[in-house]
Amino acid sequence: MRTRLWLILLIGLLAALPALAQQAEEVSMDDINRIARQLYCPVCENIPLEVCGTAACDDWRYEIRLQLESGLTDQQIIDDFVARFGDRVVGTPQDPFLRALSLVTPWVLVVVAGFFVVRFVLQQRARRRTEPVAAASAPEETDHYRSLLEKDLAG
Repeated sequence: MRTRLWLILLIGLLAALPALAQQAEEVSMDDINRIARQLYCPVCENIPLEVCGTAACDDWRYEIRLQLESGLTDQQIIDDFVARFGDRVVGTPQDPFLRALSLVTPWVLVVVAGFFVVRFVLQQRARRRTEPVAAASAPEETDHYRSLLEKDLAG
């Protein structure tokens, strides 16, 4: 009787192993890459963690897997990486003011540069309008040079 009980218990445990293994496989590569594409490689510059093949990135992806398995959310994992390694792992600052500043500054610079380009073009057009008046008084000089040229050609 005791042997049968142990046998039933053993069969029950063996039947439960695949279910336990499925719980460990709950975190897929898609889940890991969903977070990894928001982080950047600590070794290479401007390469997302999702596609980088360095050993450091492999370690970070494994760490993301462990954190997902422990139940952390995507934002908690990203916040953990930022807390340990700084804002450079996410590409843009996490502070709302610094994020807005880093996203708005390039547009402000484009507008300012556009203003100076338009101003320069308008100044050049204004100069061209005044130059033909000055050139109208110059035919006397060109006639003088033309007569010298003709004299030289005639011999």
